[in-house]
Amino acid sequence: MNNQTWQIRRRMESNISEVMLIRGGRVVDPANDFDDIADVLIVDGRIAAVRPNISFSAQYEYNAAGKLVVPGLIDMHVHLREPGQEAKEDFISGSKAAAAGGFTTVATMPNTSPVVDNAALVRAMIHRAEEVGIVNVKIIGAVTKGQKGQELAELRDMIDAGAVAFSDDGHFDDNAKIFLNALDYLHDTGKVIICHEEETTLVEGGVMNEGKRSALLGLKGRPTVAEDIAVSRDALLAEYTGGRVHIAHISSARSVDIVRYAKELGIKITAEVTPQHLTMTEDLVNPTDASTKINPPLRTKADCDALLAGLLDGTIDMIVTDHSPHAPEEKDREYIYAPSGFPGLETSVGVLFTELYHKGKIDLKTLISKMTAEPARIFGLDAGTLSIDAPADITIIDPDLVWTVDAKNFYTKGSHSPFIGRELKGRAVATIVGGNLMKLNQR
Repeated sequence: MNNQTWQIRRRMESNISEVMLIRGGRVVDPANDFDDIADVLIVDGRIAAVRPNISFSAQYEYNAAGKLVVPGLIDMHVHLREPGQEAKEDFISGSKAAAAGGFTTVATMPNTSPVVDNAALVRAMIHRAEEVGIVNVKIIGAVTKGQKGQELAELRDMIDAGAVAFSDDGHFDDNAKIFLNALDYLHDTGKVIICHEEETTLVEGGVMNEGKRSALLGLKGRPTVAEDIAVSRDALLAEYTGGRVHIAHISSARSVDIVRYAKELGIKITAEVTPQHLTMTEDLVNPTDASTKINPPLRTKADCDALLAGLLDGTIDMIVTDHSPHAPEEKDREYIYAPSGFPGLETSVGVLFTELYHKGKIDLKTLISKMTAEPARIFGLDAGTLSIDAPADITIIDPDLVWTVDAKNFYTKGSHSPFIGRELKGRAVATIVGGNLMKLNQR
């Protein structure tokens, strides 16, 4: 009797009744190096078998013929805005947006009001997520109290409370000593610090990439060297302490080179990139449309090419959305006054498939791995795989579905996106979390 058959029989003997069968899809599971037409059997919220032609009586069957069946997508960099900024987003709207976009696990950043910098808030946020969220919501704690960069937050207590990582995202930790102390303090915990990399004095007042385009538009720029300096410093501090750093939303070609070299030296450094930085350039910046205002800003085509190369050769470990919704009245302002960021959970798959996969710039296994197995590995999550007995978090994607982005159909509260009106090819059509099919209308 093979292991898969044993798993099925053991569950039957336990009188477990909740059974789902996903039939005939192309199953792509990079964690297990599996890519084939197969069925996926789910019993009691866990993966029971993955193989062709499973003969089993299930309560619910999903016909996945012509579609991709992959581990539930993971996004380790979102802003769900709770607590205190619920006008922008909350765990209800944000988790619905995640499910609509095919994400079964997201990690929310701590730059809220108040900042999530203590164990009590971490516990409260976990409870809130379990109470109202429809996907797995992980909590990232702040590195410093109030994200002010002056005093370490309750790092160990937050780990005990359930924080999966730490970040002062939205702020660069200028004080190298404080940052070094954080790396030292977390050294034996295995936890990662996610670093927002911009040397503060070089970007003050900047609203887009510094270069010819910013000069032409008369907008103050944020130079790539600000990111490069910050990445270099944090790589050196990680080497010095043996701590783990993760570069958030990397955007500069030189920063990619720095991370690549640091990895060659054995430094514990990883990096992430967003769909927008992979596929959009500063040429799209329009001073009358603040949807393209993000931080770090859109860069040049040379930077985009370097980011893609880094993704393909393993320098960049994962893709995240940096989902950053704002209230409509905040973004409906002059470019220089509008906040940075836009919602990305519901457009990520479409953009990546349209601009990268369908254009032959990335293979399917690599793309799916960067959104499943790799983030799970780096952050130590019980996710990102279709292994037997793993949680049944699954995303079903129609790679050929053509659709048009319309803000009126978003579940997120954020409506300003540079992808509005774009025709995309590829979309998540079903999201299963813990064996439960999310009942969201494809709007």
